Amino acid sequence: MKELKACIFDLDGVIVDTAVHHYKAWKRLANSLGFDFTEEQNEQLKGVSRVRSLEIILAIGGYSATATEQEKMAAQKNDWYLELIGQMTPEDILPGAKEFVEACKAEGIKTAIGSASKNTLTILSKIGLDKHFDAIVDGNKVTKAKPDPEVFLNAAKELNVDASVCVVFEDAIAGVEAANNAGMRCVGIGQPAVLTEANAVVSSLAEITLSKVKYL
Repeated sequence: MKELKACIFDLDGVIVDTAVHHYKAWKRLANSLGFDFTEEQNEQLKGVSRVRSLEIILAIGGYSATATEQEKMAAQKNDWYLELIGQMTPEDILPGAKEFVEACKAEGIKTAIGSASKNTLTILSKIGLDKHFDAIVDGNKVTKAKPDPEVFLNAAKELNVDASVCVVFEDAIAGVEAANNAGMRCVGIGQPAVLTEANAVVSSLAEITLSKVKYL
């Protein structure tokens, strides 16, 4: 790339792994409605909004609910999820994440969070990284879900940099697509066979350096 001025990170699956907490809360909701929700079925929810996730789960269970009932269900799931993330600590930070973000700061590269989660600030506070980012764009600041590029474009705007000098770090297919749609380079966190549209794929931020990112 011509120059690296900013790194934008998804939260879930990149900085921390809250997927297990989401799964436990959704499973608890499904069980309360009289059906089960497996880890395999949970894969369908990766990178999907809370509203869409609920629709998928209700379809799996063959359960019908009014819009008002669905709102209550989503709120209940979020309450259970908040209970779980309320127990998070810095020990929950994924390998290499804190070190990579600090390396960015040391080189004068701006950093931002670009996440669909409306609980981003709570999670960052619990793990002690709430002061590590120059901008935080989360589900409270955007209206369009990934693969729409809104979250990443807004992050670039808050950082006052052009999209072409940003690199996104994402673990979901929809997130990689959002980065591409924003005109940004992207490092996938996960499996190369899954994140095929990323410019590079690693298993965690511990496996990549800024020097490698600059040559994407």
